Amino acid sequence: MTRYCFPRQVRLLTAGDYQSVFNTTSAKVFAGEFLLLAKTQSNQARLGLIVSKKNDKRAVGRNRIKRVVRDSFRLHQEQLQGLDIIFLGRAGIKELDNPTLHKRLEKAWQQLAKKAQNKHPNEISTDKRQK
Repeated sequence: MTRYCFPRQVRLLTAGDYQSVFNTTSAKVFAGEFLLLAKTQSNQARLGLIVSKKNDKRAVGRNRIKRVVRDSFRLHQEQLQGLDIIFLGRAGIKELDNPTLHKRLEKAWQQLAKKAQNKHPNEISTDKRQK
């Protein structure tokens, strides 16, 4: 059964968690109004959110963006297994409405999963190369 919650185990919590993703990024997806950075690790997918006051002055707007990103992440966390991901809001993100942001995030999650899989192919494909 899939759990669509956002507990502490699936969040990047400390500055060290964020710094490790920034220092050793293995996949990037730039989608105009936001940037996704990812680092592979062995546990479940984890998400960190950065939406600054520079991009939206009002806390209501920043919280709306973070809420939509968390919701989209919950729905796609199975395909993002084993990644530490940082969502970085960029200029112009506050002009996107919720359905548009959801669509762009869905496409970005798929691209990120594909790039991360290409960087670290599973064990079966390496066995085929050795034969």
